[in-house]
Amino acid sequence: MDIDATFSALADPTRRAILARLAAGEVGVMELAEPFAMSQPAISRHLKVLETAGLIVRRVDGARRPCRLAPNGLAPVHEWLETLRSAFAANYDRLDELLAGNLAGEKGDSL
Repeated sequence: MDIDATFSALADPTRRAILARLAAGEVGVMELAEPFAMSQPAISRHLKVLETAGLIVRRVDGARRPCRLAPNGLAPVHEWLETLRSAFAANYDRLDELLAGNLAGEKGDSL
């Protein structure tokens, strides 16, 4: 999955709202379109972006095309954020050690 496509898809508030609705379970396109003040084709274009980004999957059920969240759709984002989180944690750990060393030096100087 392309992380740039994922972030691009998530940048749109309508697509985030669609994902939030799908978090409750599988929904048909017409049901997804109901709360939005836009046409069903416009919703279908948003769904295509989400599907291309690997965030949702659709299946055929007769004339319906129910959508649901892709099982590992956010995995690339999670992995990227975890890499950043680990780097920040390592930097803060080094800062804590530096500050602890400085405080110990200050206490030693005042004696």
